[in-house]
Amino acid sequence: MKKILYPLAFLAVIPALVHADATSSRLERVLQKGSLNVCTTGDYKPYTFLKEDGQYEGIDIAMAESLAASLGVKPTWVPVTWKSLPDEMNAGHCDIAMGGISVTLKRQQKAWFANVLDQDGKIPLVRCEDVRKYQTVEQLNTASVRLIEPAGGTNEAFVHSHLPKGTLTLSDNVTIFQKLVDKKADVMITDASEALYQQKRYPKLCAVNPKKPLQYGEKAYMLPRDDISWKMYVDQWLHLSKATGEYQQIVSQWLAVKK
Repeated sequence: MKKILYPLAFLAVIPALVHADATSSRLERVLQKGSLNVCTTGDYKPYTFLKEDGQYEGIDIAMAESLAASLGVKPTWVPVTWKSLPDEMNAGHCDIAMGGISVTLKRQQKAWFANVLDQDGKIPLVRCEDVRKYQTVEQLNTASVRLIEPAGGTNEAFVHSHLPKGTLTLSDNVTIFQKLVDKKADVMITDASEALYQQKRYPKLCAVNPKKPLQYGEKAYMLPRDDISWKMYVDQWLHLSKATGEYQQIVSQWLAVKK
């Protein structure tokens, strides 16, 4: 009789365990608090940019608002830097991180990623007069090449791993493009998507071989680790956003902008 009672007792506990897992999910907590904490750097057009009036704009800002609306909550912007982003996520300050984030195994050690948004890759952004000078890693990896990158992100990591002989200067990701124009630096290694956007804003700058990147890359939204319910919700929302054309419409609005 006792042998029969033990399995029955365990079965009675299962609903409570499932309920505990559900209520501990970020999904349930976001719904309960009525807000979505979105970590973003605010320095990476066309994905995320903090304007002088304190308002954010960009592809992933619009997508964050869409995600929040799907949940019936409000987005709360949490400013982060590229260097601090993985630790901010690991510390629980972010429900999601958005803003042109590249997928890397190093970041995967501290966080999860939603399904891939787009493929991307690292390319040089240079003055148009210098395009032929900076086609290959061999041409870039010399002490005479003045590289300039924002601190703490995958652009800086690429320079350290592939272009160690170059002369690297770190800068913020807002004034960096004018510094290239003003010949204070020669090359910025960045994602093809950013390079293509910025060359529209700075006619003297050109993206080098955007369809043949120096390194393969992917972009995705960063999520808290080990929360499958939250990841499944974000993945399904993203799937529907693409299936309905909402995502493509938002992207096209920004990539068509010329300022």
